[in-house]
Parts: sequence; structure tokens; C-alpha cells
Amino acid sequence: FFIEHNRGHHVRVATPEDPATSRFGVSFYEFLPRCVYGSIKSAWEIEKQRLQKQGKSVWSIENDNLQAWAISVALFAAMTAWLGWWALPFMIVQGAYGGSLLEVVNYLEHYGLRRQKKADGSYERC
Repeated sequence: FFIEHNRGHHVRVATPEDPATSRFGVSFYEFLPRCVYGSIKSAWEIEKQRLQKQGKSVWSIENDNLQAWAISVALFAAMTAWLGWWALPFMIVQGAYGGSLLEVVNYLEHYGLRRQKKADGSYERC
């Protein structure tokens, strides 16, 4: 989340290139899959470009996406080891619920925003 949000969304907010900007006339349920898929894809591409500039593989331990995902897996594993397998569905539902709340806020805060493209191909400032 933090990679796409800080290095992608904040740069492209209110443009067609931003998966986290909700378009006018699009329902939340249409927005959600595009936002989730687009944000994951964007975060991966942002990290890939960053690591390539440093001459490193996208599969490097320095990939912030892989670090965040590994921490999530470790947390789920630790909680499952501590509380048992019955807790895993609750953690998955809680994660989905928390993520969907975040995207509801994204949807409401950015609904219908649109920056115009300037003659030089860049977008006007927010």
C-alpha cells in the first residue's frame, strides 16, 4: 500500500492513470477491483523500476513489496501458531474488512476528481 500510495497515487491523483481515483458515475463495487488490482500492479512496477535503477533484481530482499508481504505472512503465521487454525479465517476477514474500509475512504475522497492535461502532456496541479 505505502509504495503505490506515496510514490504512485500522490503523483497521479485525479488522472486516468491513477487506479485509486474513483471516476464520476462509477459505483464503489466497480471501483474496488480496479483499485485493488491496479494498485498492486502499480506498486510492483514502481519497485521494479526503483530496483532496476540500482542494478538489482525485482526479487531482491530490498524489494519493499516483498518485505511488506513477508511481514504479513509472518504475522499471520505467528497468530495462527499462537491462537490456532480457527483464528485464520477471522484474520483474513479482518484484513479484507480493513482494506475495504480504506478503499471506501479512497472512493469518497477522490470521487469524480479530474485534472486536465496541459499542452506539454503533463497534468495541471491539484
